[in-house]
Amino acid sequence: MKFKITTVFCFLLIANVSAFAQENSRNWNGKKCAVVLTYDDALNVHLDKVVPALDAHGLKGTFYVVASSPVVANRLVEWRKIAKNGHELGNHTFNHPCDGSLPGREWVNPETDLSRYTVERAVNEIKTTNTLLYAIDGKKERTFAYPCGDFTIGGKPYYDLVKNDFVGARGVASGYLPAKSVNLSDINAFGHDGSNAQQMIAQIEEAEKAGSFIVFLFHGVGGEHPMNVEESEHKKLLDYLKKREKDIWVATMVEVAQYIKKEQGK
Repeated sequence: MKFKITTVFCFLLIANVSAFAQENSRNWNGKKCAVVLTYDDALNVHLDKVVPALDAHGLKGTFYVVASSPVVANRLVEWRKIAKNGHELGNHTFNHPCDGSLPGREWVNPETDLSRYTVERAVNEIKTTNTLLYAIDGKKERTFAYPCGDFTIGGKPYYDLVKNDFVGARGVASGYLPAKSVNLSDINAFGHDGSNAQQMIAQIEEAEKAGSFIVFLFHGVGGEHPMNVEESEHKKLLDYLKKREKDIWVATMVEVAQYIKKEQGK
């Protein structure tokens, strides 16, 4: 009987220690997990609604800019201001080309059809976008995001020719990985369209349980894009992140990619 009681006690003790270790694992810049908030396509709502909301919560986001967008040309001063305030301006190419040869891509404009590009053209447009972004924010380290999650032209991965110009590249496949297993040329992300705060918070909690990180991929916030999250739900997400700031590291994509790179010893 004593042996059984002792065995059970030891088992419970080990389980409790394991749970305690997991609960107090702080492998993400001293916190339990990391969250990256990314916003694609350089929309007016990003400057009008998202940035004020982030600033009000003391949080920073990554804005993947399409260089040819009139919202960039018409609001350069504001993009420069938010970059100076700590938000990241990421490279989302010059024309946002998507592969129009794929099923369901009838909406792709022939002029910005990635399947009609040469690798050289794609590389030149990405480098041109980096030059523009440098002129706006004066920063040389930034990240890239694949338009439509398309990686290749004629079977060739075009990012390979520019990856030395970036700290990392955000993809579109979801998943919870430890830092040492992350492919910095295809960083996992969770796209959101019509999601509510409860769903997004649940994903953060899953990342925390896994000792991982999560990248949110937004387009419209309160409108302006077919892929949209309501402004009120976005605010609830920010409220949650602010409330959990002792345990959750909210940072830009370039900051998290730099941290992952360091953890991988690169």
